Amino acid sequence: MKRAAAFAALALVAVAAPARAEILFYAYDPADTLTLSLTRGLTLEIERGFLGGTSIRRLFSTGGRGSAALERGGPNGVIDALPEGAGERTVYRIVPEGDGRALANALCPASEEAWFVSNRIRGPRALTLHAVGRWADGQFRHCAPLRYDFRGEWAGTDAPPEGTENSSAPRPQ
Repeated sequence: MKRAAAFAALALVAVAAPARAEILFYAYDPADTLTLSLTRGLTLEIERGFLGGTSIRRLFSTGGRGSAALERGGPNGVIDALPEGAGERTVYRIVPEGDGRALANALCPASEEAWFVSNRIRGPRALTLHAVGRWADGQFRHCAPLRYDFRGEWAGTDAPPEGTENSSAPRPQ
């Protein structure tokens, strides 16, 4: 009986205390010449859930104006298109609204849709994003491996400084 009462009290506390997601911003610099030629760096808006799992919500260019929303998930063909030995498995669709279409076109020219496949997001740690596209013929193709070095965590509540290269990105702590 005591166990049932304790379980009921624990369940009541769990319901009464809402699980809050934490929003983090991690900034990255290009780690190789290919990545530098495609992007000058990026900042990821990351949601960390109640149990510690992370998910990318948005990507900001730190070398110019632009951002794209990302949605977690995608078809199996995205993973199948990765090069042999790639260990990344978390798929994010690049949402084509706003700057998303331009980003997808820059990474996978002439593709119909594009995705990123990432390793687990943890700071401070290097990041690899694979760009994968799907063309009009239905084929998935690996477009580019993008490798980044962790630069730092940025404050999510700060407004971006005026006159910066990318005033849509959060500013560093």
